Amino acid sequence: MLETTGKSTPHIQPQGAPIAETILLPGDPLRAKFIAETYLEDAQQFNQVRGMLGFTGTYQGKEVSVMGTGMGMPSMGIYSWELINVFGVKNLIRVGSCGALQDELNLYDVVIAQGASTDSNYAGQYQLPGTFAPLGSYRLLEQAKRAADEQGARTHVGGVVSSDVFYNANVQVNHRWASMGMLAVEMEAAALYMNAAAAGVAALALFTVSDHIMRQEETTPEERQTAFTQMMEIALSLA
Repeated sequence: MLETTGKSTPHIQPQGAPIAETILLPGDPLRAKFIAETYLEDAQQFNQVRGMLGFTGTYQGKEVSVMGTGMGMPSMGIYSWELINVFGVKNLIRVGSCGALQDELNLYDVVIAQGASTDSNYAGQYQLPGTFAPLGSYRLLEQAKRAADEQGARTHVGGVVSSDVFYNANVQVNHRWASMGMLAVEMEAAALYMNAAAAGVAALALFTVSDHIMRQEETTPEERQTAFTQMMEIALSLA
């Protein structure tokens, strides 16, 4: 466990409770609570600031934490940056929902994001002489794909798009991304991948298909909170 005594930020205040080097990051703090209560032994709560619940425990004898990050890249950017640069977290695994863009994807399929395109200017802060391509950790990706195959999970590995806009005025935007081979759209992975790259740590984003944008299929909010267990178990195996 990472020592947190004396460490805090405006958004994460562990008050001495431990944080593990590997953390799962759902957007919904209630999904973090569900993961902790369902899978972790001896779970301790390390954060409740702004209702962004965080817990640390063990899974199959390995130390692991889980914390909500909220919606969108600014929110993910804040929490992941603080976890990496203040608390020393080394492996950050987003467990989220996504909207499918390709015909071969179905509801509840698992998407493993090899890379994350984006319409955000998040990379502007790095003042790079070109366009940065945010990629996930190949080590974590390989481990996740192996674990998914062992579970018999239906998985897709490839690119996703992290969008700043949920209700887009441009009705063609998702078709344009689909035409470039993007598997799905979500709202956080690119910021996570950039923060991890800048700090030299490992990150990976896993998603359960919660809705199919092209076919107008969707799951319920309750299902999104508690029914994505296959993805959760794949992520926990990476601890």
